[in-house]
Amino acid sequence: MAQNTIGTIFKVTTFGESHGEGLGCIVDGVPAGIEIDTGKIQAALDRRKPGQSFGGKNNASVTARKEDDKAEILSGIFEGKSEGTPIAIVIRNTSQHSKDYGNLASTFRPGHADFSFYSKYGFRDYRGGGRSSGRETAARVAAGEIANQVLKSILGDIKITAYTERAAGISIEKVDFSEIESNSLRAADSKAAEKMNERIEELRKAGDSAGGIVACRVTGIPAGLGEPVFGKLDAELAKAILSVGAVKGIEFGLGFDAADSTGSENNDTMRCKDGKKVEFETNNAGGIIGGISNGNDIFFRVAVKPVPSIFREQKTISVDENGTFNETDLVIAGRHDVCLCPRIVPVIEAMTAITLADLLLQNRAARK
Repeated sequence: MAQNTIGTIFKVTTFGESHGEGLGCIVDGVPAGIEIDTGKIQAALDRRKPGQSFGGKNNASVTARKEDDKAEILSGIFEGKSEGTPIAIVIRNTSQHSKDYGNLASTFRPGHADFSFYSKYGFRDYRGGGRSSGRETAARVAAGEIANQVLKSILGDIKITAYTERAAGISIEKVDFSEIESNSLRAADSKAAEKMNERIEELRKAGDSAGGIVACRVTGIPAGLGEPVFGKLDAELAKAILSVGAVKGIEFGLGFDAADSTGSENNDTMRCKDGKKVEFETNNAGGIIGGISNGNDIFFRVAVKPVPSIFREQKTISVDENGTFNETDLVIAGRHDVCLCPRIVPVIEAMTAITLADLLLQNRAARK
């Protein structure tokens, strides 16, 4: 299997499977001498980890699987600083219930990568999806926190904030960053989050699942980040975000609504302050023009598909020892999320940080 690495200078390689001994990442290209707070790496993992209740209340959207997700730093950090060598992190699996997947050894789950992996490799790790499992994103979150600390060490006041904008068909009515971590959906509107959770609970009881939209805003990014032509900032961000298994679409700024606007409506007009600071009156471009940051906030939204593991009978196929396909019905067992939005929020932030850190380091070679 190729393509387990992302990045040009700041490179992240992830490894491991959902029901193996563990998973992890190797982060290469971190400049030496950057202060690395390992406690923040653990805090980032704690935001993503499964089995979370919220303030002692029911969180209908998340799986019952409980993992400690403890980060073991194996190399690359000494006395609280990066050594300039590869940083290796391992996260052990401690709560695998592989027996829950015994009936999937020869049966393909609808909506999962089971059939795709079988078609490509001729066999697959059917325990929780193996490498295709969403659990792989734990390694991304660990690497993303290292990227975030690299960004802050160079840029200072940069902030990457993702939040649930819509889930189970219910949208937020305001954007208040202070409310994101105060509700079970990580929505920027706690009242809307209550309605989302109620609807998700209904779907959970019915054996079904929900999708949603996660938005992300980056503040503190200077103009000039991104490589023209094939290394455009929006293209690199899109690749990174779309590499997350549950993400099915991405749009920047005005996004698809730009198709119905006019040039006079869509163009972000500019003004200057004191002849030095450039300001934009709007941000329809999402902070990126010509594949390069323009100094405005970077803003994008991603579509998150419904969790494919539902507790309803579904029509599918199985394969026998001779490679013959047969039609069958399937009821999935195990422990699964009902809506991925709250747990995918830190993953979106992590992939954004990884991309920006890589492009920032590339930018150092762009001019004297």
